[in-house]
Amino acid sequence: METKQEEQQKLRDDAWDGFSERATAWVGSTASLIVHTVLFFLAFLLIFVGVGADRVLLVLTTLVSLEAIYLSIFIQMTVNRHADSLGEVEEDIEEIQGDVEELSEDVEEISDDVEEISEDIEEIQEDVEEIHEKKGEGKIVTIEDIEVVLQRALQDLEKLKKQ
Repeated sequence: METKQEEQQKLRDDAWDGFSERATAWVGSTASLIVHTVLFFLAFLLIFVGVGADRVLLVLTTLVSLEAIYLSIFIQMTVNRHADSLGEVEEDIEEIQGDVEELSEDVEEISDDVEEISEDIEEIQEDVEEIHEKKGEGKIVTIEDIEVVLQRALQDLEKLKKQ
């Protein structure tokens, strides 16, 4: 169980993650393009109003550099979060692949069992036909004949149970 400090830290981290996500999304928007264009235009307009060009360029360069630093941090935070998310997806995919392999093995085993049952049914059918032939030839089918056929069938069933 998480302590109260850990919970508070997680909430702070989540808040920063949300902020960085929104900031990164906003910078890539049309609104950001318009705001930046207006700010650059106003900065250069200050030169015509009488503020020294060196001062305007110094302030503008400093602000742009700071913005670039923060944006790179926000972008890296977003990349890290997405990398974590992709790692979780990769684990899920590996788990699903393992399940599919197990299912495939089960299907193969079932297929083998069905094949063996089919062979046993064919043998029983042959035995039944043999009994009918004996009956048709006037031979008397005895209880012993039926018992032999049933014993074979029981042995085949026991083999299947053990597998």
